[in-house]
Amino acid sequence: MSCCHHYFAPGQGGDDAFTIDASTMTFGAGCLKEAGDQASALGMTRIALFTDPHVRTLPPVAAVIASLRAAGLDHVVYDEVAVEPTDASLQAAARFAQEGRFDGFISVGGGSVMDTCKAANLYATYPAEFLTYVNAPVGGGQPVPGPVKPHIACPTTSGTGSEATGIAIFFLRAMQSKTGIQSRRLRPSTALIDPSVAATLPANVVAATGFDALSHSLESLTAVSYRKRAPAARPSQRPPSQGANPWSDMVAAEALRLIGKHLVRAVRDPADFEARTEMLYAATLGGIAFANAGCHLPHGMSYAVSGMVKDDTRFAGYPSASPMVPHGMSVVLNAPSVYRYTACACPDRHLHGAECLGADVRGAAPEDAGEIVAGRLIELMQATGIPNGLAAIGFGAADVDGLTDRAFPQKRVINNAPRAVSREDLAGLFGGAMRYW
Repeated sequence: MSCCHHYFAPGQGGDDAFTIDASTMTFGAGCLKEAGDQASALGMTRIALFTDPHVRTLPPVAAVIASLRAAGLDHVVYDEVAVEPTDASLQAAARFAQEGRFDGFISVGGGSVMDTCKAANLYATYPAEFLTYVNAPVGGGQPVPGPVKPHIACPTTSGTGSEATGIAIFFLRAMQSKTGIQSRRLRPSTALIDPSVAATLPANVVAATGFDALSHSLESLTAVSYRKRAPAARPSQRPPSQGANPWSDMVAAEALRLIGKHLVRAVRDPADFEARTEMLYAATLGGIAFANAGCHLPHGMSYAVSGMVKDDTRFAGYPSASPMVPHGMSVVLNAPSVYRYTACACPDRHLHGAECLGADVRGAAPEDAGEIVAGRLIELMQATGIPNGLAAIGFGAADVDGLTDRAFPQKRVINNAPRAVSREDLAGLFGGAMRYW
């Protein structure tokens, strides 16, 4: 794999520096009991606790509420977070946050909860037309004007890594696709990552969120180098998705190693506390990696898949009244097709990622990289019950143009790929993702 001295060699025509963005986080069984003390330390006195209707009934929320009460902190629960947030659900959450005049936020749940909390905090602190802060060219792409209120993130799934990022993803109804808001200012002030929450996760949730963590890490490792990206107009405006760099490489590789070793175990055996703990830790590492490097094509394509979900698509373990494809699943269904395409741009990095995931790369030639990565991903998909490509969730050749139309505007992510992609290329990648075995 390209190492640091390759990054630091002169004359690469991109940015000469990279920014290390690291969160403050606490990891360990039972650490949700620290919520009250952590909130007090951050100066919170009136707190909005965000969760969803299902997680509201589970022990993690009860543990956080008990801790807040023990600390004597005023709090109000908002349990109307949508499992797959939309612009409408984010605006409803923002109205709640603005009317409540809170001075701190706590999110307890998966990525949907944490992302909704970030957006509510933003719009309550700096009210604006909704598209103002949404990534360009979909929205205005305006920078967040200043610091937001303190936010403690408490993840309950092992995949999104949202506790480590300043990204909020949602479904934009007018576009019929997912998009997002990204700013370092949205990164939670701290996180409480308690592996005890993973013990009761359904197998489908462990699989889908696990592949989300895998994808964050592998996309970060194979993203375009920060040395090949044009410098920002001002150093303070360097994007969080700055491209692969020595810091993100190190974290992503360790996340992939843990996922390759523990994902299948964690899915198959809910009593395997070691595997589920390691997956939760790997998910946080994956979040740190893509918060510093950025994702690319598998995520950009997944937003279109989520936007065109078929009416009868539902999965056990995901309480939703509406059809949905779990996010991590919508990402990995595109991934083997993508890596067959991007491997030629940096075969050493693709082979390194495959090796971290457990693939045998001995004697592999650069031209083998794409198939080796795709093969290892397909093995893991088969072992964890992931559907066989987009066709298995109802898509076909007639959907390729619509998927392409929705994915191509996702410049924040698709331009982070190590190989440029045209509209025609993107259509070919969707076609290649229809079936794998």
